[in-house]
Amino acid sequence: MPADKMDTSDPKEIPGTSNPPRIRTESENSDKSGSGAARFLLPGTSASPPKILTLDEVQSVVKNIEDMALAHEIAVNADFKLEPYEPPENSLEKIIKDTIHKAFWDVLREQLNSTPPIYSHAIQLLGEIKEMFEAILPSNNKRTLERINEILDETVIQQQAEQNVLDFKAYANFIIHIMGLACAPIRDEQVAKLKEITDVVEMFRAIMETLSLMKLDMANNYLNAVRNDVVANTVEYERKKFKEYLEVVESLPATEAWLKRNHVNADAQSKDTIFKAYLELIDWKPENEFPEIMSMDKDRVRGLQSRALRLTAAACCMVFVSGVPVIGQNAEIRKKLVAHLMVLLQNVETDKDLEDTIESIWLHIKSVLDARLSELNQKIDEATTETLKTQVHQIAKPDSPVRTLLWKRFVTYISLNLRNNAMIPTPPGFTDYVAELESIAAAFKRLTYYNHAVYREYYQELLDKINKQLNPTVSQ
Repeated sequence: MPADKMDTSDPKEIPGTSNPPRIRTESENSDKSGSGAARFLLPGTSASPPKILTLDEVQSVVKNIEDMALAHEIAVNADFKLEPYEPPENSLEKIIKDTIHKAFWDVLREQLNSTPPIYSHAIQLLGEIKEMFEAILPSNNKRTLERINEILDETVIQQQAEQNVLDFKAYANFIIHIMGLACAPIRDEQVAKLKEITDVVEMFRAIMETLSLMKLDMANNYLNAVRNDVVANTVEYERKKFKEYLEVVESLPATEAWLKRNHVNADAQSKDTIFKAYLELIDWKPENEFPEIMSMDKDRVRGLQSRALRLTAAACCMVFVSGVPVIGQNAEIRKKLVAHLMVLLQNVETDKDLEDTIESIWLHIKSVLDARLSELNQKIDEATTETLKTQVHQIAKPDSPVRTLLWKRFVTYISLNLRNNAMIPTPPGFTDYVAELESIAAAFKRLTYYNHAVYREYYQELLDKINKQLNPTVSQ
């Protein structure tokens, strides 16, 4: 909500004016690096490990494309987002952080419970909260920021403390009031629960934790807002860097071989060969050398291949289970089994993994079947059970009929999705997993479209070369 439309009045008025020098607290938001900036964890990309950055550093990457792998990740991964940074469990950093934070809140409680109360830590905490609001609220929220600066003025707070009339709880209520106006909808319930905390120290601890999450929300909103600019800038930057790279290596043999394998004919449009080559990535044969032109996305492609394998295996299971009415025709049981199968398959990345996992999948399906039959006081003949077991175990074989059929339907869906912007009908057998099917298709489309935007000129040069080699009499 824009600040000029916010009602920042609070049920309990708290006056304030200006700012004396102060020392940063050791609260949840403090950064021991000395910068005072909240740090965020950026998930590892295909070309680099996870990074720990401040928001200023993220903005610098976006504006200056200082880290091509990171900018590439932002451009091609629609789900890419910052995550809260937390030191590894049992690490020295984690131990030190927890110790310092506990000490701060223990001292704050001790000071507030003393007679008369001591407010040095409380004043520092209020000042830090004011700084956090300055980072969370956009600069166009001028009126709101002015109101916060007026209320959380440290000079007046200090005077109130000296006169022993400082109402720490009233400040908490004001802060929660502003948080409720400024937070994203996803934080509404969390902010509302702050009012239910009766212990003032615990209330402020929860306030700091929630403000840190609001700061994270703001950072991710920033990333989403500039994503299109990142894509445009990164395309040009990668294209430039690729030309510099070609001056050194001169040729990309694996890329050329990849395009040759998928060459349609000299009369076909170049995009037909490129689309066919992209589809090969989904069903990549390990004996083929991965194209250099896709090197930044090699791990991402492998991830999509694994997701496709898991999806197809789960869909095959549900095809067979559908033939058993006591499970297949019960919507609730079917829904649970659909989810459970994906959990059982979550570590499957290769056909060998699937072969090792298939027995566990069968045992789970059998347990669901037995439980349902017990509820209905029914039995199923042994031959039917053995048939179902055999069908499920066949899923581990790439050339099994049902898996082959569903895989062809999956690849056809991916192909149609690449070539069309319209909604593609869900192929038979994938209805239970339509969300995952669409997610894989969208991720693959985003990846390939971005790759083509960067390298289309080089693709055309290579295809012209290939056409001349394969059809020397055809003039291009």
